[in-house]
Amino acid sequence: MNKQKRTEIFERLRKANPAPTTELVYTSPFELLISVILSAQATDVGVNKATAKLYPVANTPETILALGVDGLKQYIKTIGLFNSKAENVIKTCRALVETHNSEVPGSREELEALPGVGRKTANVVLNTAFGHPAMAVDTHIFRVSNRTGIAPGKNVLEVEKRLMRLVPREFLLDAHHWLILHGRYTCVARKPRCGACIIEDLCEFRQKRDYMDI
Repeated sequence: MNKQKRTEIFERLRKANPAPTTELVYTSPFELLISVILSAQATDVGVNKATAKLYPVANTPETILALGVDGLKQYIKTIGLFNSKAENVIKTCRALVETHNSEVPGSREELEALPGVGRKTANVVLNTAFGHPAMAVDTHIFRVSNRTGIAPGKNVLEVEKRLMRLVPREFLLDAHHWLILHGRYTCVARKPRCGACIIEDLCEFRQKRDYMDI
């Protein structure tokens, strides 16, 4: 795929959604960090339902620490892997209090040093909370990047690096959200909605004609 085609793809995505953002509900960098940790192998909808009850009660490192692991579990038990997530969230809150003056750090190294925070989570926080051009490659972005030909790669890190290199600079800040939303609602896994896709004519998916009437 050439630069001209990539530019047209992102121009169309921007026109359709000029101000994309995460579907996680949050009001601070800390809430976003916790929600992203909880969202691993879970839906944003499920996380939002849990945090709608949690955050009015505890939405700072200190107040979540005060809940303890067992107390936190009562709020997030509807989310997959809630046992390990509760442990990680409590450890992360303790690290924020003890090492970062209860503030979410703004560097990748410091974020990835927090329990339960990997590269993808760090990229989401850097991009969404702090406005850094970062690419959090999840299953949706990995699928869209490979299927369309925007930035094919064998693993998430390879796709991330190619996206950072190939996406035109003017689109880098929001590209992460556009690609996630496109993969979540249009370029879905089993039956992509090619007939309803605004970039169908630019996409290099070889089997797209099979899905044109879906």
